[in-house]
Amino acid sequence: MEGLPAGYRPNIGVCLVNSQNQVFVASRLNVPGAWQMPQGSIDDGEEPRTAAFRELCEETGIVSAEIVAEVPHWLTYDFPSPVKAKVNRLWGGQWNGQAQKWFLMRFTKDDTEINLSAGVESEFSEWKWTSPEEVIEQAVDYKRPTYEEVIKTFRPYLSSNATSSST
Repeated sequence: MEGLPAGYRPNIGVCLVNSQNQVFVASRLNVPGAWQMPQGSIDDGEEPRTAAFRELCEETGIVSAEIVAEVPHWLTYDFPSPVKAKVNRLWGGQWNGQAQKWFLMRFTKDDTEINLSAGVESEFSEWKWTSPEEVIEQAVDYKRPTYEEVIKTFRPYLSSNATSSST
């Protein structure tokens, strides 16, 4: 893939917003309290846009979304040592971290479409709509700089007065 930094696993991220410009985040099953936006691997031969829709569906059950914008370059983050050892064992590689193509998507249906058990393996225990600022505040430390860049890039599309709501 063009511009992919060496040593980083190709990945996509989705900043999904609802009609109130709130951002979708979910709490990881294996790290309670670690809230994140949907993200996932890009399969061999798969285009990042295709991967974004596939991962969004696998992780959330959402199929009713449209791409609004894209971060024009790869964003990277490094894995902390314990995470790096675990994921390299799991993924069978030697990755420093992940290189991500980020997409801003607009959710075009209602919350009844959201199903965290839609994929083969559930990754999340709960979800909520929240403000862009809370997305950054609630991110794990090593992903926070990436989330800051994502929100900064998509800020023109987001309302600054979004409020949080949970399910």
